Amino acid sequence: MQDKMMDAFNAQTRQMFEPMRQLNSLMLSNMEKMTHYQLEAMKRYSQMGTERLRQAADIKDAEDLRAFGTQQAEMMQSLSQQMQEDARRMGEMSLEFSEEMKSLFSEAGQRMSDNVQAAAKGQTPTATSQSSRPKK
Repeated sequence: MQDKMMDAFNAQTRQMFEPMRQLNSLMLSNMEKMTHYQLEAMKRYSQMGTERLRQAADIKDAEDLRAFGTQQAEMMQSLSQQMQEDARRMGEMSLEFSEEMKSLFSEAGQRMSDNVQAAAKGQTPTATSQSSRPKK
């Protein structure tokens, strides 16, 4: 009898904490993706800056300075395009995260509703230890 009570308690506890576990997992995954992307972007930007400093250090005369100025304008345009692309990609990642959160909350709400209906009918709510959501 005590084993059945403990099993029921464990099942209810797992069911209660499953949405929180899924939320934490989703947030961690998103944080990892965003951090990785930001580090890669920072690496690209610092490489661009370092390259420009090296080219500036190689200026020896007025002709080199003129060429450097022309290249500087091209590099600024390239940097502007890269920053726009990075902002666009970060926005896409944010939208993906938002959709995943909506889906997670929708599933949790549906599960809760199902459990309330089952409890109202006098049935034991089913515990789900595995999510129907695919792992990433």
